[in-house]
Amino acid sequence: MTTLRIQTIRQAGLILAFAVSISALSSTSSFAFSAEAQQMCTGDAFRLCSSEIPNIPKITACMFKNRSNLSAGCRAVMDRDYAAQKASKVASE
Repeated sequence: MTTLRIQTIRQAGLILAFAVSISALSSTSSFAFSAEAQQMCTGDAFRLCSSEIPNIPKITACMFKNRSNLSAGCRAVMDRDYAAQKASKVASE
């Protein structure tokens, strides 16, 4: 196999692992990312937190820890999703 092919396969595997991690995260009672957040934050997750994939809690913690380094779009949707989930949690208590 060529180096380019190996890199492409590895990158596809990482993308799949991240997508599965985010999908699983969305179905848990902890912080849930919206589909828009997945789309807006995938690049940031790979750039800032690739070493944490596929550990869902570690990816989430890493993204919050690196909030100041997130792209504006990712930061905006994460803030919105977090606020919505927090409001939902307060309303259900």
